[in-house]
Amino acid sequence: MIEGGWMAWTFPVALFFWVIASLLVLFTILAIRFPETPRLGILRIETTRGDRLFISLLGSAFICLGWLFFAGPPIWWGLALALVYAAAVFRWV
Repeated sequence: MIEGGWMAWTFPVALFFWVIASLLVLFTILAIRFPETPRLGILRIETTRGDRLFISLLGSAFICLGWLFFAGPPIWWGLALALVYAAAVFRWV
């Protein structure tokens, strides 16, 4: 573990930020290369790919926090549940 002031930079923490940054870059490239029109989903609001990414990331954070609160670590099953949630958001929202 690398001690760096206010935060302990471990491999999982670095991987988390790398994945989020990569998703943002990927979705920016997709938006430029394949522009889309907003669609109306189950929430009855118009969403784009970026909106659905934000909704899935926010919901996944709450799922993982809930998993830690109710089941404790390890969080692998909570992550699996968050991935299923994200797939559902991209399919139906």
